[in-house]
Amino acid sequence: MSTSSHTRLPPKHPGLRAWLIPARPDEPAKVTDAGERRALIIELVLVFTVTLGLAALQSLLSLIDALLRTTPLAAQTAAINVPQARLGLLDLVQQLAGAARLFAWGALGAYLLWRGGTALARIGLDRSRPLRDIAGGAGLAALIGIPGLGLYLLVHALGLNLTVQPSTLDEAWWRAPMLVLSAFANSVAEEVLIVGYLLTRLRQLGASENRALWLSALLRGSYHLYQGFGGFVGNIAMGLVYGRVWQRTNRLWALIIGHGLIDVVAFVGYALLRGHASWLP
Repeated sequence: MSTSSHTRLPPKHPGLRAWLIPARPDEPAKVTDAGERRALIIELVLVFTVTLGLAALQSLLSLIDALLRTTPLAAQTAAINVPQARLGLLDLVQQLAGAARLFAWGALGAYLLWRGGTALARIGLDRSRPLRDIAGGAGLAALIGIPGLGLYLLVHALGLNLTVQPSTLDEAWWRAPMLVLSAFANSVAEEVLIVGYLLTRLRQLGASENRALWLSALLRGSYHLYQGFGGFVGNIAMGLVYGRVWQRTNRLWALIIGHGLIDVVAFVGYALLRGHASWLP
């Protein structure tokens, strides 16, 4: 029995090239009816007008105001979690209300998808693989968080970013748990709306995966403009990575966990290190 002189090599691992080429797992059907398409476009405009789209406009105006001042950007501050009332208990209630609003934004996006016939499992909001989602989220947090901190310190040193204060809350028994809740409230609002909701709707409208990815990433960067140019560029990079991961896997929980962990480290870590770490601006 003869054997071939040529041996068949195993296929090469897809590696980075495969991640640059979008996959469309479990793709929703494209909406072709003119009336339904118009309704989806109106829905998108309304949702982002009352949520992160309006935040993007306000963020742009905030940056313009900062640039028009005589004080250099790096000498100005942008605080994220700030006191909302003088009385501690009332401040806590205000903070909880703010977190509830963000959770409601994310819930609105999920509800509209579900109401329109998109199962939440299709965008990765199911409990089929919790351990893999947690591991994936931790990996995404490390991938984005560590370089993101370096980018912030570099851009701030160059004078292109405001001094970001993740928390200026007074010390209280509820500060740390409130900051953790706030971190995941931000995560749910952003990842559900900017990734799960927006990219699904753009798929239904027939947008290419790459165009949808850039629109999502640019929107993510735009509502961080209040931080300066570093916040804008850094969040575009995060949006490109997170959006592509979702396009390849359709797993939204991993993104929510990863984003939440980044914010927890930023919010709680800053609150603990503020005034004690000389390397922090």
